[in-house]
Amino acid sequence: NIGNFIWPVRGRITSPYGMRVISGRKDFHAGIDIGGPTGTNIVAAESGRVSYAGYMRGFGNVIILSHDGGYSTVYGHNSVNLVKKGQYVKKGSVIGKVGRTGNATGSHLHFEIRLSGKPVNPLPYLK
Repeated sequence: NIGNFIWPVRGRITSPYGMRVISGRKDFHAGIDIGGPTGTNIVAAESGRVSYAGYMRGFGNVIILSHDGGYSTVYGHNSVNLVKKGQYVKKGSVIGKVGRTGNATGSHLHFEIRLSGKPVNPLPYLK
């Protein structure tokens, strides 16, 4: 599945995957942050089923999609979620809007790709 996912939003990566320092302490960033104005469309990076759409501490409004091959994608800090749990979505369809809900310092999308529940660096998977 490397290279099969599409970018969920177009924008600049404001925080990369991996270790980073937040508030003076080291922390593992399980995805990438892509900056963008509040209200920008977020699209499904791959076709799949909505396994979660709601609010989580830290993530704010978040959507988790389950895909074939043990993959899942996470879309966090959304201003609004436009899908419901159990819904099937096609790659490229609008699922939410960029925002700054939860633990976010500015308007952006937190995006993760997980394989068997474990986060992987999304960059090699995106085309």
